[in-house]
Amino acid sequence: MAKVKFKLNGRELEAEAGRLVIEAAKDAGVEIPHYCYHPALGNPGNCRMCIVEVAGAPKPQVSCRLPVLEGLDVKSDSPAAKRAQASALELHLVNHPLDCPVCDQSGECGLQDYYMKIGQYQSQVREDKVHKGKRLEIGPHVMLDQERCILCTRCTRFVDDVTKTHELGVFKRGHVERIELTPGMTLDNGYTGNVVDVCPVGALTDRDFRYQVRVWYLDKTDSICPGCSRGCSISVHTNTKRNWHNEGRRVARIKPRYNPDVNGHWICDDGRYSYRPLDAGRLGKVLRLQPAREEISWAEAAVEIADRLREGDPKGLAVVASGLLSNEDWKALKELLPQSPLYFSPEPDQVGEADELLRRREKVPNLKGAEALGLKSGSFEALAKDLESGKVWGLYVIERDLEKVWGAKAKDLLAKAKWSLFQGPFKTPLSEAGSYRLPATAYVEETGHFTNFEGKVQAYHKALEPIGSAKPDHEIFGLIRAALAAEREGAAA
Repeated sequence: MAKVKFKLNGRELEAEAGRLVIEAAKDAGVEIPHYCYHPALGNPGNCRMCIVEVAGAPKPQVSCRLPVLEGLDVKSDSPAAKRAQASALELHLVNHPLDCPVCDQSGECGLQDYYMKIGQYQSQVREDKVHKGKRLEIGPHVMLDQERCILCTRCTRFVDDVTKTHELGVFKRGHVERIELTPGMTLDNGYTGNVVDVCPVGALTDRDFRYQVRVWYLDKTDSICPGCSRGCSISVHTNTKRNWHNEGRRVARIKPRYNPDVNGHWICDDGRYSYRPLDAGRLGKVLRLQPAREEISWAEAAVEIADRLREGDPKGLAVVASGLLSNEDWKALKELLPQSPLYFSPEPDQVGEADELLRRREKVPNLKGAEALGLKSGSFEALAKDLESGKVWGLYVIERDLEKVWGAKAKDLLAKAKWSLFQGPFKTPLSEAGSYRLPATAYVEETGHFTNFEGKVQAYHKALEPIGSAKPDHEIFGLIRAALAAEREGAAA
């Protein structure tokens, strides 16, 4: 599209003809205050916050409805524009309760931020505030406070245009107008947490996060959701400064991270609320389980496991590996056991709930990463037969899937193996069986890459320190491989 020249606050800029002024300003590093506008939800122009002064126009204009034209001269920081923005802000605060100290949005609230930037006016309002519904549980994850709502309609547009489930609407008129549930409905559509994200004030809050920890205590780390093969970009918000907050959990919440090529602005509720079990039932000790349960060092475990691997036919050691392994893990596993038969967990045909928006049927993030390295999965039926016949003498179980989708089947298989090894982050019935138990890190405790269903390779980053002696899977494979190499060199000498 052809570009045109225009002026913003005295600067001459270029933008595509027809692009909204609010968007062109953002491209130039200039933030124009706004509430109702959202790049994925449209621009109804009802909040009137993004008012700018336009040369030659009889009155100020809203920049979310104003296209860029050749020669357009716009000012967002002139006295007239600032006065109009402050007046619009005062109207939003007419009935807003002064409860910032107890509001969960405090610290990331658009009203607070804009009041400090363009407000701080002497209020001209003398009437009592209109009171509306407080602490309304409108769904399993979302709480509504109608008094805090500024009627930007982002939430209603989300359920109308994105999920197309229509649970929310604007009811009544005038000063008693409010957001309410559609009669007979509950906000429960698989993507409900996104309405909390798009709400610019404290009207919609997350019931899972409310009063757990203040946002200024949180650290944020870029990551990738491991909940399905979509691989949505997320931000992991961790709480390690105040361990008595958030019920002691280190991960306080998960938020979507904008990625136009994968998930846009959204994530599903399955991924958003997957953080709760991350600190529960964790493995932190390296254990020899047979003949007696005993804690040992990583060096001892690597040598003993290498001894056993060297003694047996590598084709008789079957590996059951989690689809949560990173590309680095798959590569290290292939280098350690290139001849061993491999079985993916969950199996490629084990699927879950999917939809047309984001959720994929494959509930692990990185089977494609294994396939890209030439790794293929055998069938569990064939594995069971090989265990029965004695063709397979051992099982190396690498399990990271929180839902344990293949747990019952694997437990039966594990019982048939003469020797077995469990490696993973979480305690399960499988972790108590076998010969050794090796603690692995969860995805929030390591850095790696996932390859999503479309072949996009994406990085995730370490947000937390490992529990106990846990190590990333690829480091564990490396320790065992080094022990095998050392034994071979010793034998050769």
